[in-house]
Amino acid sequence: MDTDRNTLQGSPRESVEEQVVNLIPALRAFARTFCKNTADTDDLVQETLTKALANVDKFERGTRLKSWLFTIMRNTFNTRYRVAAREAPGNEDCVADGVICAPTQEWSVRGRELESALGHLPDHYQEVLVLIASGESYLSAAERCDCAIGTVKSRLNRARHLLAQDLGVPLSQGSIEA
Repeated sequence: MDTDRNTLQGSPRESVEEQVVNLIPALRAFARTFCKNTADTDDLVQETLTKALANVDKFERGTRLKSWLFTIMRNTFNTRYRVAAREAPGNEDCVADGVICAPTQEWSVRGRELESALGHLPDHYQEVLVLIASGESYLSAAERCDCAIGTVKSRLNRARHLLAQDLGVPLSQGSIEA
């Protein structure tokens, strides 16, 4: 009877599953040697029990169930540790940190909205806005539009205001109302 005591805990009629349940306190104690955090301890015990119960048919009768469960737990911890070390966040040269190129969807949509809003502007506002936006000076734009510099500035400000209104963008307080 002494060999039964070393191989299986409890009565001989007790199933392996029932004996596994009886060994949960010992598993928790062993898990605390690996994990300092209670939640991690619970997770390790749960994962060990899941693996053990899924592979209970592989347990060889005549061997120590407790040793079998402890081996599963140790191997599970070692696997978790290796995976965690390999996938540790915050490495200096982590591939996930560097964005290769910025997403362009929003700019494409905003560009189409801007084109549409430009199309709604009166021609004289549109002309001045395009000239100034393309780098022309106020003097050069005034000569091309055959008007005074003040008129160019006024049209530009009104064009900006109408564009901002059409696009739903607030303008700074220095702009003149149309």
